[in-house]
Amino acid sequence: MKQAKAILDQTTLNIDLRDLQIFALSFFLLLGLISQGFDFALNSQTILVAIVASVSTQYLADLFIKQKEMPELISRSALITGLGLCLLLRTNSWEIMAFAAVSAVLSKFLIKYRGKHLFNPANFGIISVLCLTDGAWVSPGQWGESFFLALLFISVGGLILTWLGRWETTAIFLLVYGLGIALRNQWLGFGPEIWWHEINSGSLLLFAFFMISDPRSIPDGKWGRIIWSSAIALLTLILKYQFFLATAPFFALFFLSLLTPIFDDFWQGKRFSWTWTTFQLGGNQNEASKA
Repeated sequence: MKQAKAILDQTTLNIDLRDLQIFALSFFLLLGLISQGFDFALNSQTILVAIVASVSTQYLADLFIKQKEMPELISRSALITGLGLCLLLRTNSWEIMAFAAVSAVLSKFLIKYRGKHLFNPANFGIISVLCLTDGAWVSPGQWGESFFLALLFISVGGLILTWLGRWETTAIFLLVYGLGIALRNQWLGFGPEIWWHEINSGSLLLFAFFMISDPRSIPDGKWGRIIWSSAIALLTLILKYQFFLATAPFFALFFLSLLTPIFDDFWQGKRFSWTWTTFQLGGNQNEASKA
C-alpha cells in the first residue's frame, strides 16, 4: 500500500484544459442528441460540416495569415468552436453552417486589437448567419427544463471555469440576469415557477458557462470582467423584454465585446494564455506552465 501511494505521489498528469472543454462539449452534444432528440435541423451532416469547416479554416489561417511553418492538423480551439456551433445554432442548410464556422474562425485572425481577438468565435459565427441569412436560428427551448441537465451544466462548466480562473464572469452574469428576472416577475405578480422556467434554459446555461466565459476574448482584469458581464446581463434583459429578441444573450455579448478594449484599459490584468495544468495524482498540488 505504501509503495502504491509513493508511486502515485511521484506521478503527474499533464492536461490541456481545452481537452476538458472538448470532452464536455462533445458529451453535451451526444447527450442532447440522445435524450432531447433536438430537431431535424441538426444531423450528422451538419455536425460534420461544422467541425470540418472550423478545423480546416483554422489550419489554412494559421498557414497563410499567421504564417506558421507547421500548423496543428486538428486545432483544439477550432474543435471547441465547431462543437459550440453544433450545440447552439440550427439551420437546414449545410452551406449556412459552413459559413458560420468559417466566419467564426476567421474572426480570430482578422478582428483583433493589440493582438487579442475581440469576439468569441462561435458567437461571431452565430451572429453572422442570423444577420446575413434567413435560414438560421437559435432554439432556446431545445434542452427542455430538466433539473438534472441544469445541475450537469453547472457542475461541469463550473469546474472547468474554476480551473481556468474565470468563474466570476459566469457567476456575475447569472446572478444579475436571475435577479433582474426575479424583480420583473415580482413587479408583474408572477410566481417562482416562471423564474425557474426563464433561468433553467439549457441554451442559456451553455452560453453562460462555455461562451461568455471564453478567456481569450473577455476582459483581462477581474473587475473589468465583473462589470462587463453585469452589463451583458442587463443588456440581455433589455433586448429580451423590451425588444422581444429571443437571441438576446448572443447579441448582448456581440455588442459588449466591442467595448472589451476599453475595459482592458480601465481595469488592467494579465493576458490569458492556455496552459498545461500538472496534477500530482497522489496529492492535491497542481501547477501550470505555458503550452
